[in-house]
Amino acid sequence: QVQLVESGGGLVQAGGSLRLSCAASGRTFATYAIAWFRQAPEKEREFVAAISWSVSITDYADSVRGRFTISRDNAKNTVFLQMNSLKPEDTARYYCAVAKVPFRRLTTVTDFGSWGQGTQVSVSS
Repeated sequence: QVQLVESGGGLVQAGGSLRLSCAASGRTFATYAIAWFRQAPEKEREFVAAISWSVSITDYADSVRGRFTISRDNAKNTVFLQMNSLKPEDTARYYCAVAKVPFRRLTTVTDFGSWGQGTQVSVSS
């Protein structure tokens, strides 16, 4: 069983930056894709970014591509999301998640089985 703890959220002005971290414990996740999702009030949870077991493969939602960067440190069981040029529409609770199966490139909510509690990101205009 994997436990995930997100951190790094906060309140920032539009144009600012934040770096989210996701620390995993319980077992190694080096062979599993890790993703960030977000959910705003009264909206569906949506995909933000994912990184495969091979750190060279990353995927991004169109809305964040070019502004956000996902990375992982398997030795530390940690995944990061660097968020630059933040916009008010980025305001949401951000969750990290581990894929249900290894060695797959995945980006859909139902493909991920272990979730953290999330960290709130609020961007003011």
